[in-house]
Amino acid sequence: MTLSEIKEGSVLLIDKPIRWSSFDLVKKVSLLARPKKVGHAGTLDPLASGLMIILTGSKTKEMLDLNAGEKEYTGTFFIGASTESHDLERPIDATFPISHITDEMILQVAKSMIGSFAQTPPLHSAKKRDGVRYYKMARRGEEFQRIKSWVELKEFEITRIQLPEIDFRIVCSKGFYVRSLAHDYGEKLLSGAHITALRRIRSGNFNIKDAWTIESFMEFVLKEKENYQNESLSQFQ
Repeated sequence: MTLSEIKEGSVLLIDKPIRWSSFDLVKKVSLLARPKKVGHAGTLDPLASGLMIILTGSKTKEMLDLNAGEKEYTGTFFIGASTESHDLERPIDATFPISHITDEMILQVAKSMIGSFAQTPPLHSAKKRDGVRYYKMARRGEEFQRIKSWVELKEFEITRIQLPEIDFRIVCSKGFYVRSLAHDYGEKLLSGAHITALRRIRSGNFNIKDAWTIESFMEFVLKEKENYQNESLSQFQ
């Protein structure tokens, strides 16, 4: 891949750092590579890290198709406390007992949640109602009804149990909110829960192991620009 190809149209896999918004990443690619168009196939919350598919130039037309595939995530639930955003974006608003929770219960509840169901998006999400993002209405203290979406949880594996923390790996459909899963999982454990870590490791056929870091992408672009300048200068020598 060359910088010229990126300008014309490319699919870039980039490992989004924590605390970057999806827009931050798109803006960074735009400033570095200077393609005419930049978009992405699926957002990630600012407090999540991992795979984002960035599309440039003519490839932005494939945005919907590339976002349609299943997603795979790893992360950590904190059991016994909830937040309004279901992650660390908002402070803890309630605490719950966890002494009744056993390893067997943790595994059985996870198994029971696999399947298709109508999911309620978090209050603090990018979903829209009447053209306004949920998180904007939530921050203004407005009350509104959240619209459920039909989603599928294909795999739900518990990879570590050390209460109050539980590590997990899931495979899910497009449009699935892992933060909502944390909230619902906590309720099914007769407690509460929120996410303290979340990482997307796969989207469709694209894997995080093939992704650029921000640093490596910057180095690539700078090297490409340097090579172009050297080639231009050599023509006049």
